[in-house]
Amino acid sequence: MKAIVIALIVILIAGFAFAAHPDESHAEKHEASTFLGLPSWIWKLVNMLVFFGLLGWVLRGPIGSGLAARHQQVLRETEEARERRAKADQMAADISKRLTQVEEEVRLIAERAKAEGEKQKRELIAAAEAEAQKILQGAKTEVDNRVKLARKELTEYAGELASDRAEQLLREKITDADRQKLFRDSVNDVERARS
Repeated sequence: MKAIVIALIVILIAGFAFAAHPDESHAEKHEASTFLGLPSWIWKLVNMLVFFGLLGWVLRGPIGSGLAARHQQVLRETEEARERRAKADQMAADISKRLTQVEEEVRLIAERAKAEGEKQKRELIAAAEAEAQKILQGAKTEVDNRVKLARKELTEYAGELASDRAEQLLREKITDADRQKLFRDSVNDVERARS
């Protein structure tokens, strides 16, 4: 197609170049200015119109079919571009929608994680407080038990000391007659208890 157009341009340039020779003198041009009674410029114009008419008639088929084919190709490519654009717009809308869904899911997951973290924090604090209460109660119980044991030991020790001191005092102050009287009173108490 391009080769035909270039060939036409070369032929036109050559035709114009031969039509006007700068070497010819003005007098020669004046003598041959008519042919068959008509001026030469009319013959040149007719010649040029016939040439272009024949050229157009010959080239009309290939050029027309080439232009029609190109027109159809442009229409097909335009339709394909529209379809691709519609698909791209649909994909962009789908991606945007999915992105919005993903962002919402991420937000919900973050909220759930935060709520779960707060719940676990409260549970851990409650468990730690309960454990601290157990430890404190255990410590109080241990202290109370040790205090009771210490009191018991002190009471026993005080009793032993009092008993030892009483025994010591009794040994120092009780005579044999007092011992016999105590023995008799004890025996009488036992007999009364049996009867």
